[in-house]
Amino acid sequence: MKKNIIKILTATLFFVSSCSIDLVPTDRYTEEVIWDSKGSIELYLNGFYEEFRKFEFGRLSFIGNDNATDALTDLMKYTSNSAGRGTVNILASDASRYTATSPGISYWAAAYTRIRRINEFLFGLNNYAKITDNERLAYEAEARFVRGYIYFWLGRIHGSFAIIDTIEAHSSLGNDRSSEDDCWNFIASDFAFASEYLPKSWKTVSGGNFEGKVTRGAALSMLARTWLYAASIAEFDRKLYNEDSKTGISVEKAKTYYDNAIAAAKGVEQLANEGYYDLESNFAKIFTTSDNKESIFRINYVTKFITHQYDLGFVPPGDALGQALVYGVPTAEMVDEFEMADGSKFNWSNPVHAANPYQNREPRFYATILYNGATWKGRILNTTEGGGDDGFVLAGTTTDPRNTITGYYARKFLDPNNTSFVQNRSTQSWHEIRYAEVLLILSEAQILSGRLSEGKNTLNMLRRKRDLPEVVANTKEQLFKAIMHERKVELAFEGHRYWDLRRWRLAHLELNKVRFTGHKITSVGNLKSYETVSCDEKDREFIHRMYYIPIPVAEIQRNTTLKQIYGW
Repeated sequence: MKKNIIKILTATLFFVSSCSIDLVPTDRYTEEVIWDSKGSIELYLNGFYEEFRKFEFGRLSFIGNDNATDALTDLMKYTSNSAGRGTVNILASDASRYTATSPGISYWAAAYTRIRRINEFLFGLNNYAKITDNERLAYEAEARFVRGYIYFWLGRIHGSFAIIDTIEAHSSLGNDRSSEDDCWNFIASDFAFASEYLPKSWKTVSGGNFEGKVTRGAALSMLARTWLYAASIAEFDRKLYNEDSKTGISVEKAKTYYDNAIAAAKGVEQLANEGYYDLESNFAKIFTTSDNKESIFRINYVTKFITHQYDLGFVPPGDALGQALVYGVPTAEMVDEFEMADGSKFNWSNPVHAANPYQNREPRFYATILYNGATWKGRILNTTEGGGDDGFVLAGTTTDPRNTITGYYARKFLDPNNTSFVQNRSTQSWHEIRYAEVLLILSEAQILSGRLSEGKNTLNMLRRKRDLPEVVANTKEQLFKAIMHERKVELAFEGHRYWDLRRWRLAHLELNKVRFTGHKITSVGNLKSYETVSCDEKDREFIHRMYYIPIPVAEIQRNTTLKQIYGW
């Protein structure tokens, strides 16, 4: 098997029924050929990795033009008001767009199509494959990781879904939703199995370098993420937002699920102690350098063959005159969240801060945000009104401005050395799971389960690596607030914020009846003024029932046993 074959290599495989003439076709894969060769089995598995691309760079490929879920929150604002480039803006400001006919966020059909392929693979693997038991377990672990990941997304979106884990179940029309508790436990069982039988590193596996495959650390990380979500539902939902009989988790289970999250995260921490993972000192390089210790599971790309267009979508327009798309830009709320270098809170009411708002900020600010006066690709960015190619455009004055409407651009993920992305696209990796997130999961679970000193120490481990002072919080409420802040800053634009606010049951408070803002910067001689302006033309809307997105009505019609989530 060639090196790096897993870098999003998709194999198209066909199952064919037997016939009276016992010939092996040469123009397609048959079951006999697939299961007779480890090479074909691995190609079959590799095709499943394409599923991860639907979520790369914190975006959902099935919403408009790869719209980012962070733009549903206070982190980012998409610049366009038209469907496609601006679908996320429509969803953020109009709760009526979420219906059973058109759920707004709809992954159900695509998810179950892939789940069926995985279940077919598992059936063939366990009935036809001519391999050793250890090889069979490793292949099953890999497939179940992907299946768990798909079901994890269904859990994020719908809470309760139909559990289908055999090919026989796919042919039945009797698959109703399971309870939300059972759903999260099922997801956890897939990741737990994967963590038991996947290797710590594929570099030590004989037969080649399988860079890019999921590992034990990736499975444990997803297991920790899964249990944290389940614990959050138990802790914060309490049947306050939906009367469906199958949604919600008993509050009594929160402590157990936090403990499960801690155990899984501790497993990753042990791998870090063995040298597999670590926090990186240079925050910016995490997102442009593939081979770094912080990356636990990432999607790699190959120049000219497997690429993406993140740079084209998010660079300041001066990088590619007339061609940059400028999908989304950071809000003022996101920019103001970053601390000062000494760990104090940034405050526009502080005259020193207000006079030079982009000086002496924490290191992550400079790695995440492009601001007025920042040096970028050999030029000084001018994001003032009338500031030329990279200048500010007031929201609502044009349908598709392709310029900042907040005074900022997103720096994170952009490759500062890529000047040919218009022609050759981009190849920097997408890090689905990194060690910093695992520590944040561990810290949150420790704090909310009452292990305050442990949770504080875990959080401070991350802050020290980011060149920030330790938190001074001591109470459970203070430390939880510190965790929420840290996740907002550390994981900005990585696709977590919307789902965090949902699992904490804060979305209806933070994303409803509010408009987010930008900074209109005006130069007067050597002085600059910063006016807070709305980047939203309408109030945001998030109502209670949106915590459980409806199942597409077409799926209810197809499977009459499947019951819609209450309220839709």
